[in-house]
Amino acid sequence: MFTRRLASTLFCCLLFSVSAEAQGGDISSPGAPGKSDPSVVPFSNPNVGVTPTLAPTITADQEGKIKLRTQTVLIQVPIVVTDKTGSHIHGLTKENFHVFENGREQKVATFEEIVVANTKLAAVAPKQGEFTNLRLSDQQPRTITVIALDTINTPFLDQYTGRRALIKYLADNLDSGQVLALMVMTSHGLKVVQGLTSDREQLVQVLKKASGETPALQGSSENVQANAADGDIPDLPTTPAGFANPFAAAAAFIAYGDTLTASFQQPRALEETLNAFLEIAWSLSGVPGRKSLIWATGGSPFEISSPAQLPGPGYLAPLYERTMQALAAAQISVYPVDVRGLVENTSAAVASGSGPKLANQIGNLAHFQQSTIDTLNEFADMTGGKAFYNTNDLASSFKRAADDASSYYLASYYLDTHNNNSGWRQLKVRVNQKEVEVRAREGFFVTNATMNPDVTRTSDLTYALTSPIEGTGVPVSVRWLETSGDGAKRKTEFIVHVPADGLSIEASNGQKRLNFDFAAAAYANNNKTGKAAVTTGRTVNPSVPDAQMASLRANGIDLKNVLELSPGQYTVRVVIRDNVTGKIGSVTAPLTVN
Repeated sequence: MFTRRLASTLFCCLLFSVSAEAQGGDISSPGAPGKSDPSVVPFSNPNVGVTPTLAPTITADQEGKIKLRTQTVLIQVPIVVTDKTGSHIHGLTKENFHVFENGREQKVATFEEIVVANTKLAAVAPKQGEFTNLRLSDQQPRTITVIALDTINTPFLDQYTGRRALIKYLADNLDSGQVLALMVMTSHGLKVVQGLTSDREQLVQVLKKASGETPALQGSSENVQANAADGDIPDLPTTPAGFANPFAAAAAFIAYGDTLTASFQQPRALEETLNAFLEIAWSLSGVPGRKSLIWATGGSPFEISSPAQLPGPGYLAPLYERTMQALAAAQISVYPVDVRGLVENTSAAVASGSGPKLANQIGNLAHFQQSTIDTLNEFADMTGGKAFYNTNDLASSFKRAADDASSYYLASYYLDTHNNNSGWRQLKVRVNQKEVEVRAREGFFVTNATMNPDVTRTSDLTYALTSPIEGTGVPVSVRWLETSGDGAKRKTEFIVHVPADGLSIEASNGQKRLNFDFAAAAYANNNKTGKAAVTTGRTVNPSVPDAQMASLRANGIDLKNVLELSPGQYTVRVVIRDNVTGKIGSVTAPLTVN
């Protein structure tokens, strides 16, 4: 539940960058001081000190029927087609492709082959004093590869091996037209080490300086991790006979405690991993085209082919569903690369005990090792990527994953809205071509959240205000104006700008309307509680008369705001959520109040 923490924020004005004479109607200045305007209403402000829950508390298969707000839902399926050597096959037509949903062939409504641009990335240069989440100067699809170093699930020494192989790949294979980003998945959240860039040398230097992190399970033996993953908690000695051998009793107590600790840490690591993928999806949601995400990892020992298989707290399954939805919406295909290299089956060698106990331990270890590989394959298959494991040639694995981003086919069909059952919809793509490999995501979730963006509206805003990762689904720029006043708190004005094509316009009751949320939170840099000094927000839902449509499309939207803050240094988080599509744009801007 959101709690109200609104503190002395004066106003939030919607301006359309047009002359006063051209304004008027319903959009002249909704929300201005002294005016009552139903198109701008305050919403409850989030308790930013609490870790947000981003997904509903039930899974898709528990929802039963879903409510469809529209009868036309377009499902887009990026498809990579290569020969056996990995070379892309070009020139295929719509007739070569067959798309099946839950075993039924769908009529392909739109189809195109996309050969992405191989031009050097032109960085967006913000104006003086302006902060923006814009990453690309145009909306042309490019060869985009994101490298995610996983320190959550990867042994410390293997993290170094993975970084060294990445440096080799970058030094040998990166041409000037490729666009890459480097991120680190940590137990404290996702860190963007290097945003989208075409500068090979810059990325290599950044990668050399990237540090590792000791994972929570670093000190746990493979036996302990295998038992924890299977829920096999060792018995404690409870009878005098059990304490007859004090060394054996002590070992039993240690094994019991270690396994309990591991059984707690493993679901936590999975939660941190899913959150990292979710933030990556948000950070790339405004970048056009299909992207390859290289997941440099040591693997995760959980089968994820269905939410019911996930361990631990009940909120992990909905979080998993939401993560898969976000990856699909951002057209991200995951390419897991097991940086442990060639891994031998050591279950018989490291198992301990005798008789039935030994057999049980060997079984747990074998399942543990196989589940790690299965998870890599499942993440790849569900998102349209490919997993690489049991190889010491990591640089070649990275290259093959990045090469997939160079071209693809995009087939789309309209969802059968007569089927209003929630849950997983299985996808299968067949190509009328011999000796080819086809990579496309194997399905998608249909839930009330995917069909109705209002379901996750509150949690989206909470998450976006607290996340350090900028969402790019809506392009947003922030520019500080002047600070005035001489009391205990000063008034700082700022403008939030959204380009003309950044927000959707919906038809409602015969009118064209905007419908978006604005939210902002200011955090004092010396604040150790994690709570915001000020939060504010508005829902903006004005009608847009035809006479003002041209001006809106030409000039975009400006939101003028004022924050009242004590003198000091702050980090301000600004969020815009398009309530028609559910897309999020966010910007982090430093502020000094003198």
